This record gives sequence, C-alpha cells and structure tokens, in this order.
Amino acid sequence: MKKDFITVNDFTKEELMDIINLSMAIKKSIKNGYKPPLMKGMTLGMIFQQSSTRTRCSFETAMEDMGGHAQYLGPGMIQLGGHETIEDTGRVISGLMDIVMARVIEHKTVVRLADACTIPVINAMSDYTHPTQAIADAITMIENLPAGKKFEDCKIVFCGDFTQVAASLGFICTKLGANFVFYGPLNNPKTQPFTPEHGKIFDENCKVSGGTWKVTEDEKDVEGADFFYTDVWYGLYEAELSKEERNQIFKKYQVNRELMNKGALGCKFLHCLPCTRGEDVTDEVADSASSLCWEEAWNRLTAMRGLLVYFTRNKKQFSELAKEAAKEELESVLDKMGIAH
Repeated sequence: MKKDFITVNDFTKEELMDIINLSMAIKKSIKNGYKPPLMKGMTLGMIFQQSSTRTRCSFETAMEDMGGHAQYLGPGMIQLGGHETIEDTGRVISGLMDIVMARVIEHKTVVRLADACTIPVINAMSDYTHPTQAIADAITMIENLPAGKKFEDCKIVFCGDFTQVAASLGFICTKLGANFVFYGPLNNPKTQPFTPEHGKIFDENCKVSGGTWKVTEDEKDVEGADFFYTDVWYGLYEAELSKEERNQIFKKYQVNRELMNKGALGCKFLHCLPCTRGEDVTDEVADSASSLCWEEAWNRLTAMRGLLVYFTRNKKQFSELAKEAAKEELESVLDKMGIAH
C-alpha cells in the first residue's frame, strides 16, 4: 500500500525518526564518496504552483545523486486544476512516473492529488504546512544539539508570524517530544492565525511524546531557548502588508543579538530562507557563528534524499533472475529486427 507525505502528523515519532536517520545515513554515505543508486531507473515529477530555490534544487539534486531523474512541471506547464481536473492529472502522472512532489497554493490541492495518485505524493509546501522543511529542520537541530542534551530536552522558539513553517516546526517538535514555543502577535487580524486546530494537534502529539508547547507574546517565555527560528513577515496574504505595517506589527519579534542573548549559552539560529535582512533577522545574527540557516538550507537536500527513498520502497522489486530474463527477451526482439544493442 502506497504512503504519501502530506503532513508529519500522519506519522509516529518512530516513523519520523526512521526518515531522519535514513536521510542522515545517505548524507554520510555520499560525504564519504559513495552515492547509492537507490533511485536508479525512477522518475520524480515536480509540480510547482509557486517557485522555490531550495525545493527545486534539492529535489533535482537528490534524484541525480541517487541515479534517478526529475521532471520540472512548473506554473503553466501542466493543466493541474485548470482545463484538466486534479484527479485526472493524478491518474495520468501515476502511469508515467514513480513518485511526485507538489508545491501548491492551497493545501486541499495536494490532498486531492494524493487521493487520486497511485504513486507516492510528497507535499513540498502548501498554505497549511511545510513538512519537507520540518524534516530538514529536525536533521539540522539533531546534528547541532547542545552538549549533553537530547532533542527531547531542547527548547525551540519560533519568532514572528505563525506561518506554515511555524506550524510545521510545531508539529515535528511536539511529535518528537521537544519543547516548542511560538513567540509572536496573537489575535491580530493582519497576521497568520494560530488556531484551536493547531492547539488540538499539539496537545495530541504531546500526550504521546511527552513534549510541551506554548504560544505567547511575553518575551520572558523565550528565555533559555536552545534554538531560535524565524521566517519572513510576508508572502502568505491576498493583500500583502506594507513594509511599514510589517515592521510595526513584528519588530518586537525580530531575531537580533539582544534576543539571542536571552537564549541558553550557545543557542543557535535557524531560518528556512529566504530572509529579509533588517526585518525578520539582523545581519549580525544571520552571518554569525550561531547561525545554522545555511546548513539548514543544505539539509533540504539531505531530507529530500531520505524522503524519496523512504516513500518508494513499496514499489515492486524485481529479482536479478527476473531482470536477466527480461533483458534476454528484449534482446531477442531487437536481434530479430536487426537493431543493435
């Protein structure tokens, strides 16, 4: 039975750690000189309703690293939800490819696509969640844990707007048993809302994992953070906030040296990128020794490799004997037609 990766909440802590550990093992293998051909002969379809530097580069490179091929299906290149229904598109690409990723505007689009496809579908970002980013974030934090601490011991503070990146970070932190804090404006109609649904999911996750969560406007609640994380203050609205409005609403939540000093000794900085320097983060923090945002961006590739392998393992596997028989049968046909092989 095929599995899709639509939200981390569909998976147990153990399953998520399997994905994370697989991703890190492939990363180590490649770093040591061996690129495993785990996607050899496979094709990835990459559906983009929105552009992205890190998502496209990481998926294409991941397939190349492991012997596979990626097809870019950008805006206007296919008829997803236009002249052709999402369901019909899903049925078509299921017969042409082995796995598909979709970066969509509305979350319901990737849900409908997954329901229609008979091949695995990976949510590469929707307006509700960004699960591939969450895997990369978890990998980055696990690789940079404070001395003597496990991930479950860490306090992770997201500052600013409650974007889909903030939601995904909260989902994976509470799934894995860490302590998640959202520090930003609450009940402001011009910002992305933290909803009762989010709180319910966080509660359910924490009951299983032992993690904790809090949403707050009180700066005292960020003290002792092991990781500070932020995202841009725009990009999710029908009518974008002006620069003046953004700064008025969010300036209190900028990640700067003063805020970093409230964290635990040696606390680190994360950002999904792209950042708006001077708004959501200062140059002093983004370019400091405490900044992990570049490693985090590179770990998108780490995450994509693991996700691609993990979600294609249910694909039918052929024995060496069966492959040799198929090869001989094809060569026999080619020989009869006088075609060199």
